[in-house]
Amino acid sequence: MRSGTVAVIGKANAGKSTLLNVLVGEKVAIVSPKPQTTRDRILCVLNRAEGQIAFVDTPGLYRQRNALTDLMMRTTETASKDVDAILFVHDGHAGLREDDVGLMKKYAALGVPMLVAYTKIDLMPPEKILPDLRALSAEGLEVYPVSARRGKNLKQLEEGIFAMLPEGDPLYPEDIVSDRSERFMVAELMREKILLKYDKEIPHGVAIVVNTFEKKENGVYEVNLDIVCEKKNHKAILIGKQGAALKETASFARESMEKFLGAKVFLTVYVKVREDWRDKPSLMKEYGYFEE
Repeated sequence: MRSGTVAVIGKANAGKSTLLNVLVGEKVAIVSPKPQTTRDRILCVLNRAEGQIAFVDTPGLYRQRNALTDLMMRTTETASKDVDAILFVHDGHAGLREDDVGLMKKYAALGVPMLVAYTKIDLMPPEKILPDLRALSAEGLEVYPVSARRGKNLKQLEEGIFAMLPEGDPLYPEDIVSDRSERFMVAELMREKILLKYDKEIPHGVAIVVNTFEKKENGVYEVNLDIVCEKKNHKAILIGKQGAALKETASFARESMEKFLGAKVFLTVYVKVREDWRDKPSLMKEYGYFEE
């Protein structure tokens, strides 16, 4: 039996969270087509007869623009140095540039076993995939072309990951899928719907603060949360005309929360403004973003 920790690293929007959700078989990380979707380090546990893989999902590699994104990048760098292996996820559909190869080689040089998941091949013709695979192989990189949405080559990817891990007993009980709480996931599901609903900078300037998360005697969860944004005009956009936008987004989020929790949810949402919170360490810590 083989078991160990694997840091999942890649550029923003490479498909890391989608891949992990499919591998683990449950929603353990939110997904959207926008960069900065994953802000925190999230543990996702995969159990198989061969052993256990404890994936560490990290924020996508992204150019720092404020204190929050700077913290996100430090989280990724730290995670990559304290694991048994690295899974570098690359969006094949976005093409292969020199800086992509440079990033892969940077992490491969850490001395930790690493392989590359070349994702989204379901969106690409085969003749565009093969040259990239040859180029990466020529750099000494072990590459697995996969499609998370179609489930293509995922078994081979799992086998490749297990081969990198040391022999040993599972690190976590088999019923553990993630180290994150239901409260955390409820906040993330709200943020996911905001990322999907709104355009431009607004979703990236949003934090979710859960004030109440309680399961009542009748089995219904009472959830009261704040959407914190950075500007008054952002608040107006989030709420929408006569509250229509917020109502639609909250309804969308509540449905996902109910599916995740397996129970009815009574959701109350408020929007608050905290100017430039992403550059204020005290507010970042208050909203749950801090270095462990």
